[in-house]
Amino acid sequence: MNEFAHGGDVESFAKKMGCNIDELIDLSSNIHFSSPDVNIQDLDFKTYPKYDDLYNTLAKNYNIKNTELEIFNGGSSAIFSLMRFFENEECSIYSPAYSEYRKAAKLNSKKITFINRFENIQQNIKENSIVVFVNPSTPDGAFYDIKEYLDYWQSKKATVIIDESFIEFTKEKSIVDEIKNYDNLYILKSMTKFYGCAGIRCGIVVSNEDNISKLKAFEPQWKISHFDSNYIQAMLKNENYKEKTLIEVNEAKEYLKEILDSSPLFEKVYDSEANFFLVKLKDMDANTFQEKLEPYKVMVRDCSNFNFLDSSFVRIAVKTKKDSDVLKDSLEKI
Repeated sequence: MNEFAHGGDVESFAKKMGCNIDELIDLSSNIHFSSPDVNIQDLDFKTYPKYDDLYNTLAKNYNIKNTELEIFNGGSSAIFSLMRFFENEECSIYSPAYSEYRKAAKLNSKKITFINRFENIQQNIKENSIVVFVNPSTPDGAFYDIKEYLDYWQSKKATVIIDESFIEFTKEKSIVDEIKNYDNLYILKSMTKFYGCAGIRCGIVVSNEDNISKLKAFEPQWKISHFDSNYIQAMLKNENYKEKTLIEVNEAKEYLKEILDSSPLFEKVYDSEANFFLVKLKDMDANTFQEKLEPYKVMVRDCSNFNFLDSSFVRIAVKTKKDSDVLKDSLEKI
């Protein structure tokens, strides 16, 4: 499997299956299955983008100052910018983790240490390291009480990136308040997962004003399109979306968990705080499992390119009840 491959490549899968994309059930992508009702026709994109209103909207959404955040063309763009920006030579990635961190660290010649979250989370880090911790994690969806680790990282003078791309799917509290206590703390937010809009590119980095000011100095004037900016602002005005989404995700998640738990194909289904489940297959590898799902046009995420996972691991995203019913039927037939 490609070292940096991701889920959600529906075009390639549809081409392989000889069908249209809308015939597929994509359980490989961790994007929410619905999105806010936004009237695109009302969006103005005739002029060069100005981001003042966007910064204010995002600051209000995350309960921070508009000088404590910087926007990027998606979360991946933010990751690469941060790895270029940081001069630290060492990088410790608590793994398994989103592979773009590994890719960005490699391209910026960082000396990478992968720390196994499952077996050795207390492993020591080197002084002045970059620390990467995704919370809730991917691909397993575990949520960690980060505050107990912050003191240790601070004692090691680490520059810390906490990726909270999936925290909206939980009832857990963000650690954005900690930027007042930790000088070298950067928190990454992604708009696309919870709001079901992977095609709208906006990632956010939250840190103290001094860090953000220095980071901005290395960034271009125009980061995202006027269309993206206006869409996000209109999207966040939908006050009922968060509450409605949490209800529908939790209902769909419970149903999917029942299906996975009852299938004899899986050795283990990991508990998850996010909108996906990591499962360990019992008697086949991920590639074989995917092949057996193909007649049903179901696509899952092979997790063999995550550090510390092998070809027996698969990630299955929470989608609609209808999609889960197709998965249930396919698992029973397999």
